[in-house]
Amino acid sequence: GVSVEPADGLAPVWNSDVKFYCVKDSSNSPVAYFYFDPYSRPSEKRGGAWMNVVFSRSRVLARNGSPVRLPVAHMVCNQTPPVGDKPSLMTFREVETVFHEFGHALQHMLTKQDEGFVSGIRGVEWDAVELPSQFMENWCYHKNTLLSIAKHYETGELLPEEIYAKLVAAKNFRAGTFSLRQIRFASVDMELHTTYDPNGSLSIYDVDRRVAERTQVLAPLPEDKFLCSFSHIFAGGYAAGYYSYKWAEVLSADAFSAFEDVGLDNEKAIEETGRRFRETVLALGGGKSPLEVFVSFRGREPSPEALLRHNGLLPVAAL
Repeated sequence: GVSVEPADGLAPVWNSDVKFYCVKDSSNSPVAYFYFDPYSRPSEKRGGAWMNVVFSRSRVLARNGSPVRLPVAHMVCNQTPPVGDKPSLMTFREVETVFHEFGHALQHMLTKQDEGFVSGIRGVEWDAVELPSQFMENWCYHKNTLLSIAKHYETGELLPEEIYAKLVAAKNFRAGTFSLRQIRFASVDMELHTTYDPNGSLSIYDVDRRVAERTQVLAPLPEDKFLCSFSHIFAGGYAAGYYSYKWAEVLSADAFSAFEDVGLDNEKAIEETGRRFRETVLALGGGKSPLEVFVSFRGREPSPEALLRHNGLLPVAAL
């Protein structure tokens, strides 16, 4: 029920590469705006990619007779810029990144909350802040979606079937190992920030080794000191919260499975499911707890089954 249109010239930009867009609803009325700054400029911006708030939706801060101030977001990436006559040719990882950041932006822009402190991405509990972004990444592996954008820039030839198959296979390569790795990190984080006694007989490395015994197939080397560089939980805001990475994968995979359940090729059913996703996950922001929001969309509490299936980790029945 929404469309995105270029709105260059409607707002000032900080670089000629930056584009400005308007998001409209089905009645063609603006509901939000966003900036997109796609290309790397090492002298001006840090690496990585992010989405952030310019303005939140707010009834109190509305101006010029408008009933509500519309939300504005910015998305910043570091794609390889065009060179000469050659356009910027995105890697698959860069495509995933754009989908990811646009998921954050959608939650900010399609909010129905009129109180700025809980509208959009503001006030969303840490557990669920990555749900819309990781949900959007699933569409990169949906064949029809990917083939609608992945074309040879000169000939228009569609992405070959064998390359698509390799992309899907690569996604699940060592998925079990990487899942166990994240479980190890989350378990160590939780124990160190809940029950660990720094004045006791065990060091933080002892805790890590004990956790690794039950979560790793291959034991870490005796001299392993990865905790020294685990900035997420000591200096990055994820103390007792690193589990949210894996939990967000559970939520996003389960949310995407709602679309799989109705049939990804059933356009009408996809639209109806997408509308429900918009009215719950994207619209409610921090105005309700994430669990309430998820249950409103899915009709039940989250299940890890979809994530295990997407990662190829469910047992296959013998023929």
